Amino acid sequence: MNFPNTLSILRILLSPVFVFLFLSSSNTLIAISFFVFTIAALTDWYDGWYARKYGFKTRWGQFLDPLADKILTSSALIAFYILKQRVPAFLGNEVIIPFGILIAIIILRDIILTLARSYSELCGKEFKTSMISKTKTFIQMTYIFIIIGVMALSIIFTGTVSGNYFKSLLFSNINYYIILIITILTAASGIAYIFESKEPANSKLAKTQAE
Repeated sequence: MNFPNTLSILRILLSPVFVFLFLSSSNTLIAISFFVFTIAALTDWYDGWYARKYGFKTRWGQFLDPLADKILTSSALIAFYILKQRVPAFLGNEVIIPFGILIAIIILRDIILTLARSYSELCGKEFKTSMISKTKTFIQMTYIFIIIGVMALSIIFTGTVSGNYFKSLLFSNINYYIILIITILTAASGIAYIFESKEPANSKLAKTQAE
């Protein structure tokens, strides 16, 4: 197994560690969960950069890297959902669609596309990542990183004006709307994949008819 793939495996292994720390009753462990998530997120950037620079791009790596990303982000979202059940004010009020349904849509889409990617790889077909999907992944990862970071800061500065400010950010309704936007992008990218997967077949059929 090459180095980039090893980093992807590490990212997968760090995911349950993050969830355990984030949902613990210890403020120290919750703060540490931020650094664990940061390390995991950095492996995502570094393994891609390393693979491109040193020519370690493999079919297995092209499958494993996005799979590790989905496991990491899904683990974080599930942890958020569990915490919200404990503290209903966390991430604001549910305005339109229940928080749990939004999380379920995101995770379900990721599972379906991961299976589709696996099938494509087995068939020797290229499974390209759309721009909408890349945008969604960037916003999702950034948002999760910010929430965990703000939570860590609220713990570090507990009992201070700054600590109360960071805590208020965690309870703001803006969080709900950000997750709603991520869900919409998730659904849009899933639909885009469906149409893109049909395009080659339609193009081939049109070409055959023209001949």
